[in-house]
Amino acid sequence: MQERELRISTDKHELDLALIHRFLSQEAYWSQGVPQEVLRRAIEHSLCFGAFIGDAQVGFARVITDRATFAYLADVFVVPAQRARGVAKTMLRAVLAHPELQGLRRFLLATRDAHSLYAQFGFTPPLRPQTLMERLDADIYQRSAAS
Repeated sequence: MQERELRISTDKHELDLALIHRFLSQEAYWSQGVPQEVLRRAIEHSLCFGAFIGDAQVGFARVITDRATFAYLADVFVVPAQRARGVAKTMLRAVLAHPELQGLRRFLLATRDAHSLYAQFGFTPPLRPQTLMERLDADIYQRSAAS
């Protein structure tokens, strides 16, 4: 049997919100417990990339951007059954080739364990990390679920 071709889409109507929410809220280390409504709003206000084999969604990436100077790559994942098959690389190529993400001065991301993947696409540690700051509320989803 021939494997179906991988397809990348930025059409938000094609996204499987249930699959994305399940993965991000239960499996992803960076977004445990994220409420579905929060995720829905994040998707609504972002440039999103879905990876599909046939009608089945197998990957996701989200870019927060002003489409002029800055972008932040977030929530990148591939479902376990499709890992190590080039899905993430195909998604990243689509992200970096997207017409609205050209000519940006800065494109950031954060990762705990995929540095070598992103390095293949030109991402490096910050040149001046001492200039970066963050305001992090790491337990926000757990606290809202308890209320």
